[in-house]
Amino acid sequence: MTTYERFKQSHGARLLRRGTLKFLQYALLIGLSYYILSPLLLKIATSFMTESDLLDSLVVYIPREFTLWNYRRAAEFLNYWEALRNTALISLTAGLIQMLVCSLVGYGLAKFKFKGRGLVMAVVFFSIITPPLTYQPSMYLHFRYFDVFGIIEATTGSTINLLDSLWPLLILSVTGFAFKNGLYIFMMMQFFRGFPEELEEAAYVDGYGVFRTFFRIILPNSIPMLITVFTFAFAWQWTDTFYTSMFFSRIKTLSNMLSRGFEGMTVDGHAMALSAGQPLTIALGGTYSLMVIVPLIIVYIFTQRFLTQGIERSGIVG
Repeated sequence: MTTYERFKQSHGARLLRRGTLKFLQYALLIGLSYYILSPLLLKIATSFMTESDLLDSLVVYIPREFTLWNYRRAAEFLNYWEALRNTALISLTAGLIQMLVCSLVGYGLAKFKFKGRGLVMAVVFFSIITPPLTYQPSMYLHFRYFDVFGIIEATTGSTINLLDSLWPLLILSVTGFAFKNGLYIFMMMQFFRGFPEELEEAAYVDGYGVFRTFFRIILPNSIPMLITVFTFAFAWQWTDTFYTSMFFSRIKTLSNMLSRGFEGMTVDGHAMALSAGQPLTIALGGTYSLMVIVPLIIVYIFTQRFLTQGIERSGIVG
């Protein structure tokens, strides 16, 4: 065998191994993608099915009779548009406040040495690892009988009931104790630790103070991280049931309405009401859950590039 033939044979073997490895990689990715996406695809398919299709075992992914009945009835029974408006207002407001507060606290912890810094960081980490259920009763009582060092009761004779208003979430967001705020502060702190100090020094030379430097220099150069924190805060608040179920009994939100379910809903043309476990009840619940996550998917489409940059620059991975 000549040298050329040996080279050609070894080159062909390398190409075969490389092709086999690529095939196995793509097969694994396709299999995992199908395993992850199949429940979502099935939920999307059932949302367009009639009750007869749901009861037909031969109908799986492609409905025989395409219908939007499930979407109309789910939106009507669970007040989708009102809940969507309330959830968007709450999530947008809380997300913006948490983004600003967490960035300010994270910047202070990352760049300044002061008395009590260790205590503040301990509180931040404690809020990350502590389950919210441990302080749920005290938090509920605090906002049910809201007072500031007894001043309100001393001057008015009674406390203030802040439940069924936005005030509990606003107060928690402003004070840095809202849902997952400890994680956001840690992310911002890690990000600001790697921020170039030359920019700050140049701003101080030009006569900028600390807050002016933060708002005029630091924040405009931290857009990816700010959007990352805002997206996380917005998404977690959007699907939150812990705070909304605790603070809201009359304010309708998407997560609270979804937990309400469809039991007791009378179906057009049916003499009996829906009950748990019926195929139509399950389909309506899946349809409403899709209506809940669609706005989050839209937000992710517009922010996913910044999310990748923010997570990479935060220093919490890798």
